[in-house]
Amino acid sequence: MSYKKTSGHGEWSSRFAFILAATGSAVGLGNIWKFPYITGQNGGGAFVLVYLLCVAGIGLPIMMAEIMMGRRGHQDPISTMQLLAHQSRRDPRWQYLGGLGVLAGFLIMSYYSVIAGWSLSYIVKTLFGYFINTDATRVKHLFEQMMANPLQQIIWHSVFMAATLLVVVRGVRAGLERSVRFLMPALFIILMLLIAYAMTSGSYQQGLDFLFHADFSKIDSHAVLTAMGHAFFTLSLGMGSIMVYGSYLPRHVSIPQTTLIIAGADTLVALLAGLAIFPLVFANNLEVASGPGLIFQTLPLAFGQMTGGWLFGILFFILLFFAALTSSISLIEPAIAWLTQNRQLSREQACIRAGLSCWLLGIAVVFSFNIGSEYTLMGKNLFELLDYLTANLMLPLGGMGIAIFAGWKMHTRDAERELGLSAPLFLIWQFLCRYLAPGAVFLVFLHVVGIL
Repeated sequence: MSYKKTSGHGEWSSRFAFILAATGSAVGLGNIWKFPYITGQNGGGAFVLVYLLCVAGIGLPIMMAEIMMGRRGHQDPISTMQLLAHQSRRDPRWQYLGGLGVLAGFLIMSYYSVIAGWSLSYIVKTLFGYFINTDATRVKHLFEQMMANPLQQIIWHSVFMAATLLVVVRGVRAGLERSVRFLMPALFIILMLLIAYAMTSGSYQQGLDFLFHADFSKIDSHAVLTAMGHAFFTLSLGMGSIMVYGSYLPRHVSIPQTTLIIAGADTLVALLAGLAIFPLVFANNLEVASGPGLIFQTLPLAFGQMTGGWLFGILFFILLFFAALTSSISLIEPAIAWLTQNRQLSREQACIRAGLSCWLLGIAVVFSFNIGSEYTLMGKNLFELLDYLTANLMLPLGGMGIAIFAGWKMHTRDAERELGLSAPLFLIWQFLCRYLAPGAVFLVFLHVVGIL
């Protein structure tokens, strides 16, 4: 077997292009949908502070490791791990770590596309005034009506999957890079418009205080572990996306500097989403700890009651769609990279195979909400099962494996050469990868399986 580093997928044209793409991978439904509601459930400012500390101590070192491994391997995640294990004279079975990431991204994409389709549905619903002067019962009924209608969900799931594949099929520069050059600035502009709108709600200061005033009496071990887990998952770590994006990174680009920018931008989007959402929730006397329904049931009610809510409701769900799209193109890219390199398929053929498979599994996910809801495994329908397996088992194991391989298995001189850190900073990174990050991810793993 040849271990020559080759790649048929091209490179980013610049560091800025890579930053936009990797930030787009990290910025998704987790920032706009999940971060606000888990912050609401865990007391606000103190949770945010714990989350920021976890990003710095856990997310950053693992992201640096994953980008470093991707650039050094310069191939799809499976072939990269195969190459790095050979170079470091380690067990060749480390390639299964890359396979775990590719599989996780593929499975996530199958149900992520369904949820992203909801945002498209809500763009149309808001556009046609479904939420104007409505009440909580009507908003809840509209959501339940959508969930009970498999055909409606399949249509929007199909539209979103097609949009994703239209970007990915064009390759690194013409597809991925060109799309994020438009989508990421547009996402930030819409967020700023929404924040400006929230400032007119009369409750902006209350939302600001909730997000940034730390009351540590509201923090318990569950909140800390939740913050730790979200800090890890929001950066798209352990699913092959960052590794394959790193494989397209030119060698002259500084990995530590770009990682700091990406993690900072991802965190900024989450905080800006909070600044856009919480003032509207408080202004309408809605429940800040309403959980996963905050976006699709609570916020439409707020937009329907406020002056200008029709326009800004449309903008918000367009924002949700953009965030989902930038993540989805990175979720399916590792599988496409593997197919093109290892199955001698053209990029178009790989996109058709991977996309069709994801689409079909996504249809099964749609059915799990309605006509197939009685079919469960371990008390979970297919959507809940895939979400549990990927977010709670596969990604923590993948992230832990990346930290352990980078910290313990790679030759130190190779890691030093790739990262380009000064000796003291490299030792700090190595300590975080060897001890803190794997230990923290292991605690999250124990928490999600119910041991802690």
